[in-house]
Parts: sequence; C-alpha cells; structure tokens
Amino acid sequence: MPRSEPLPLYGKEYKTDPYPLYRKLREEGPVHAVNFPSGVNAWLVTGYEAAQSALTDDRLGKNHDLGNSAWRERAAIMPEPQHSQLQVHLLHQDPPKHTVMRKLVTEAFTPRNVERKRARFEEIATELLDAALGAAGTDAADATGSGVVDVVGAFAAHFPFRVLAEVIGLPDPIAARFDRDWGKVVQPVGPADPQRPVYEGRLRGLQNYIAEVVEHKRTHPEDDLLTKLVRACEAGQITKEEQDSIVFQLLVAGQEPVTNQITTALIALLRHPAELRRLQEAVSGDMSDADQALLARAVEELLRYDSAFELTTWRFFAEDSELFGTTVPAGDSVIVSLCAANRDPERFPDADTLDLDRSPNPHMAFGHGIHFCPGAALARAELQIAVRALLTRLPQIRLAVPDEDLVWVGAVLARGVNELPVAYGPSDDAPRGGCPVRH
Repeated sequence: MPRSEPLPLYGKEYKTDPYPLYRKLREEGPVHAVNFPSGVNAWLVTGYEAAQSALTDDRLGKNHDLGNSAWRERAAIMPEPQHSQLQVHLLHQDPPKHTVMRKLVTEAFTPRNVERKRARFEEIATELLDAALGAAGTDAADATGSGVVDVVGAFAAHFPFRVLAEVIGLPDPIAARFDRDWGKVVQPVGPADPQRPVYEGRLRGLQNYIAEVVEHKRTHPEDDLLTKLVRACEAGQITKEEQDSIVFQLLVAGQEPVTNQITTALIALLRHPAELRRLQEAVSGDMSDADQALLARAVEELLRYDSAFELTTWRFFAEDSELFGTTVPAGDSVIVSLCAANRDPERFPDADTLDLDRSPNPHMAFGHGIHFCPGAALARAELQIAVRALLTRLPQIRLAVPDEDLVWVGAVLARGVNELPVAYGPSDDAPRGGCPVRH
C-alpha cells in the first residue's frame, strides 16, 4: 500500500545510493507519494512493468499547462518569460506537436549517421586525453607514467559537448564560447532561494547564446540540424519559441546526461575490480569481434546498473485518475524512476549485480515510449568510445580519494559526480585495478 505521508526524495544518503530505498519501495508497491526539495509533492512509479505502463499511458501528458496550482506554486520551474520561450521543447510536448518536433531532430541521431562520425568522435577523445595527461605529466605524473587526473574536469565535462557540436553543426568558434555552467539551468531553484539571482543570470546568458547560434545559422546556413531547425521555423512548421527550446534542449540535455553517465559507469567499474580488469584487457590494442561485443554489452549493463537519468520529468493527468490502484488528482506530477525499474529483480536476475555478460538487457536508461531519448544511439557510441579511451589511457586506474568522499550531484533527476579524481599507473600503496566492491 502507498504511504500516507509523502516520502522525502532528497538528501545526501539518498543521492549517494538510492537503490536500497528503491528496493524497499518496489516491495511496497508500484506507486508512492513523495516530496521533492522544492516542496513539490509527486507520485513516484517504481518497478519495471509499472514504469513501462506509465511511460506508454496516453492519459499522462507532458505539457506543463496540465500542472495544477499546487504543483505550479512549488515547482522550481523557470521564471517567465524564459519558461514560455525555452520550455516548449520535445520533453514538454504531447502529440501531435511532439510528433512534428521529434521528426525534425531524429535524422541527425540515427545509428547510421552516428557511425559515419565515430572516427571523428574517437579523435576528440584522444585529443582531450592527450591534453589531460600532458597536464598531468607536468603537475602530477612521474617518470613511471603515474599520475592523478579529474576525469570530469579533464574529459567527461568536454567530450559530450564537442561530440554534440559535430552532430548538430555548431561552429567551433561559437562552441568554444559555451559556458558549461549554463547547463545548470536544468536544475532550477525556487524564487526564495538565495541562489536564484545566479540561476537567472545563467539563464539569460544561455538565452543570449541561443540567439547568437540561431542568427549565425540564419545567415550562414549549412547542411546540419541547427540550420534545419531555423528553416523549419521560417517555414512556419514550428514557432520561434519552439525553435529556441529545441536548441536549448540539444545544448543542455544533449550533453550533461552523458557527462554524468561516464562518471557513473567508471565508478561502477572501479567498485568491481575483476570486471574492470576484464574490460580493460579487452579494449587494449586491436579489438577482436568478441572484444567489441563485450564492450557493447558492458556499456548496456553500465547504463542499466546506474543510470545517469535517474528519474523522468513531470507527467500529468488531465483529470483525477487511477494509477495502479491509487487515485492521482488532476495536475499532480507523476514521476517514473528509471533507476528503480532497471534494478527490478522481476525483470533482471541478480539485478544488483554488475554482469557484463547480461543479455538480453532491455534497460530503460533512455526511457520508453514516444519520449524515448532520440539521441540514444549517439549516447551509446559516446560511452563506448569514452570507456575504451579511459581504460586504455589510464592503466591500473583507481580512485584517488576514498569512495565515501565522492560528492554526488544534488540534481533531482540526475545521478553523477562533478569531480572524479583517479590515479593511474604503478603504485606501491594503492590497490591495482579498482577499489573494494560496493553494491
């Protein structure tokens, strides 16, 4: 039975390891009253079958206009006018508008188009690690090839954005001016929060940047996704607000989740030394077909084991409705826990075990239904490239800080760390190949 009082879904313990709580909630039932840091009360769906059902339930809409006054009063959504100008992208649309908008972006992210650019993505990974390890060689590495590097600052924070720029057609000079802090606008703060002015400053900066990108593509059209969006707006297929919102979604949602997923994947491997060593051996040197297959399976399992996109965004019923036996008032927010679904033992045997040979692996790290992530093929390629590059270039990789000192991001929907210091190369006083296993 669902709890009578909303369960707080925040705090250091929860963000560090939410899986014990998700296990308990799954055992209690498929839907739960929860409370978020903003004070929003919502309904959390746990369990694999329940998640699939909710994500394909036509009664649940994504448009914020469906939210009731209780949700709107407390939801830390963007202020106006930016909310109306930047929050009408795919994630907040329902058919038929969603269908039109999604069709505009999907071609750029097809598996075929991603594979055509894979060699370039690998070059980007090499360039970033060359620069990072060169800096480490100056500051932290010794003659034996040992060193310490922050995987996020040196690699994970930059690789997804540079790849994204290649895919959508963002020119290098403009891409170089993108401020990663702008990505934090998807973690909005409430009107009374002392950080609200900082947040609004980031929002204005990003909005000005988007205007620059759109104007550049209007005057310098090319055969790319950004130009396609500008032309669709000029042709009346989408509004200016929808155009800017899609660019906003691409620039923010198109990179930060991959940054976080690189960190969750690497942490999972560091906590499982045997699997780390096995994968490291497979990706070193020329890879056989079997090695390639192992890398692909490993990435799918790492996506399942600890998904960077922990929770879906808001969904709403237009009228009071039954959800798995619970009455949900119209306009209350419904959230699906993708992480809870991906650890459901009813769907995944030994669900809390990292199994690089798991197959089939129908995880929901990219969602499910009509809002399934259109960039899934690109994210998979990025993760395969990133994991191989990091394990190849950082021999005997291990955490450079105690596991318990890792600080997990406080964002409601996301899992990851903002800093991930690792040591590499020979060491006389550190475990080689990983840290003690922790589930």
